[in-house]
Amino acid sequence: MANLLVIDTATEACSVALQYQDKLFTRSKVAPREHGELILPMVDEVLSDAGIKLAQLDAIAYGQGPGAFTGLRICISVVQGLAFGAGLPVIGVSSLQAMAQAAHDTLGADSVLSAIDARMGEVYWGQYEADSNGIMQLIGQEVVCSPNLVTVSEPDSSNVYRAVGTGWQTYAKELSEALNLPIVVEKEPLYPFAEAMLPIARARFNQGKSISAEQALPVYLRDNVAKKAKP
Repeated sequence: MANLLVIDTATEACSVALQYQDKLFTRSKVAPREHGELILPMVDEVLSDAGIKLAQLDAIAYGQGPGAFTGLRICISVVQGLAFGAGLPVIGVSSLQAMAQAAHDTLGADSVLSAIDARMGEVYWGQYEADSNGIMQLIGQEVVCSPNLVTVSEPDSSNVYRAVGTGWQTYAKELSEALNLPIVVEKEPLYPFAEAMLPIARARFNQGKSISAEQALPVYLRDNVAKKAKP
């Protein structure tokens, strides 16, 4: 089993997960404005708990977004610094996919509609289905759009879709009306915690899909990150 560290600061939640041999160590906190202060101490704590050095790992995975621009920049800079220093490859994991994976692992959901509130009247959107190995796979493309423009590929009215993420807390009515499908909306937002990224990162590492630290890039989905809402 690959020994992996996962770091995420893409949304309101700040989290770290370390899988070393057969043991799991985690830290997390929902603190939107404290990511810069929290993330490195969290990394130090899980490494200390495991009694290892960073260089003993096989790779560092990270939440690549979509999400908050500042949070993504913090994550990328921290991951690149750690990976360069320890000579480790990196693995990017989608925030939307991580939420879908958490829904699968904790709620038993095989069909998940992930939505993050993207502000400016839009959502980050992704549709996911579990594969035979229990890894949530993207159906179609991840997009940023108005809630009333979301779509589901090959909609199945006999299937019950699990809806997760802050986008559903903000735009549940608009999203549900746009889709007109059997949907169970989680009452509490499900954040893309680092622990949920571990199965995805492990699968990609085993498939040889890790990249060098300088190739680590955030996924914004928006072409213009400085875009302002229309009056």
